[in-house]
Amino acid sequence: MGVITASRDERHDTVLELFPDELRRGLFAVGRLDKDTEGLLLITDDGALSHALMSPNRHVEKEYEAGVAADAVLRFEQGMTLRDGTECKPAKLEILETEPELRVRVTLKDGKYHQVKRMIAAVGGTVTALKRLRLGGLWLDKTL
Repeated sequence: MGVITASRDERHDTVLELFPDELRRGLFAVGRLDKDTEGLLLITDDGALSHALMSPNRHVEKEYEAGVAADAVLRFEQGMTLRDGTECKPAKLEILETEPELRVRVTLKDGKYHQVKRMIAAVGGTVTALKRLRLGGLWLDKTL
C-alpha cells in the first residue's frame, strides 16, 4: 500500500522501486493493485505466467477482503452493470463480520479498473480498506 503498480513513474513511488536496482531488470507486476490497496501482487520476469494468470479468457479468480462502511443491498451473485456501462460478471460476496464495521470477502473472475470498489459503491457501500488475498491458486501468506 502506498506505491503504484508500475515499472516507472515520475510522480509516485512504484512497487518495483521496493527491489534493489540490480534485481529490477526485466521484472514486472502481474496485474495491478490500487495505491490504497494491499495484498498479493506477483512480481516476475515470466511473461507466460503473467498471461496465464491475467488473461480475461482464463477466468482466474481473484479474492479480496474489504471493509465496507455502509450496509448495502448485495447484488453480486447476479453480476451488475456499473453506472458507466461496465459489465461485471457474477461475483461472490461473503459477509465476514458486521461489527465494528461490515467486512466482506469478494471473489471475482474479471479484473476491471477499481472493480471491487465500484461494485460495492454500486450497491450503496463504501470501501474503507481492501486487501487481495488470492490470485488463482496462489494465496497471500498470512504472515505478510
